[in-house]
Amino acid sequence: MTTTTLRALYQELIPCTSPDLSTLLPPGIQREVGHFNVFNMADFWNSTQLRAGTPYPCSSFYKISLLRSRSRAEYANHTLDIAPDALVFSTPKESFQWRPAEAQQGHFCLFTAEFMLPILAGATPEELPLFQAAGYPVFQLNPVEAARAAGLFAQMHEELASDYAHKYDLLRAYVLELLHLGQKRQPTTPLHPTHSATARLAARFVELLEQQFPLTTPQQDVPLRTAKDFAGRLAVHVNHLNKVLKDSTGRTTTDLIGGRLAQEAKALLRETDWSLWEIADSLGFVDVAHFSHFFRRYAPVSPGAFRKLEAAAV
Repeated sequence: MTTTTLRALYQELIPCTSPDLSTLLPPGIQREVGHFNVFNMADFWNSTQLRAGTPYPCSSFYKISLLRSRSRAEYANHTLDIAPDALVFSTPKESFQWRPAEAQQGHFCLFTAEFMLPILAGATPEELPLFQAAGYPVFQLNPVEAARAAGLFAQMHEELASDYAHKYDLLRAYVLELLHLGQKRQPTTPLHPTHSATARLAARFVELLEQQFPLTTPQQDVPLRTAKDFAGRLAVHVNHLNKVLKDSTGRTTTDLIGGRLAQEAKALLRETDWSLWEIADSLGFVDVAHFSHFFRRYAPVSPGAFRKLEAAAV
């Protein structure tokens, strides 16, 4: 299968944009600096070729599109009907035929692998799940996500036209944010796939645990308090979560949760004037007696005695 180069693509786009190829395609495009450009889809709607459907053979560039009108993408082995407000990630490794169903609104950006190297920590776009041929390339966006994506493309247009010396660093950041927006639709797939599945699960557990703190008012509570709570949120069996955490930290899920609750309890006793009942209630204990029994597992004294000792030490 032939490969579409950036130069060939721009030659097709010129009738809709500029008669001078040099204004679109700067010299030295294949050098390590890479290449980036962004387009408003409405600018191309008068193109007869676009109305009839555009073939996208294997290419030398990556493409992210925000489609705000209905269309269809026909791949070798399947067809995707695309509803408005969809984010589409086109890989250089898979060809498809794009067929608009109505006047098209939206944006798309093109970039080479070299362009993203400075921001992907040595990885290439081909290593990202969003650009793998076996991945699912179309992600429907809710109204908030669609507005956010449209805003990113608007910033791309504005920044590309500016004379800011570091504008390509900003453009890479906008592309990365679009990648994250799509990546959120694949929560079990890492953006940087070098970490093991068990390491990702352990990291996600810690993230969920820490997101519950600090407690800043007595009205707050701790929604995830048991191993079963966390396993349910992480969509894994509780035994699997326990094994992963035990292997990676040497501690059980319950011990890790308890240790973090005790850490927060000590902070509240030391830094607030909340009553013991308010602290116990916020941390999820039915009464002060249960809280005190729990606290003594992680401190040699009762909560009340701990508060007095801390106050005396100040």
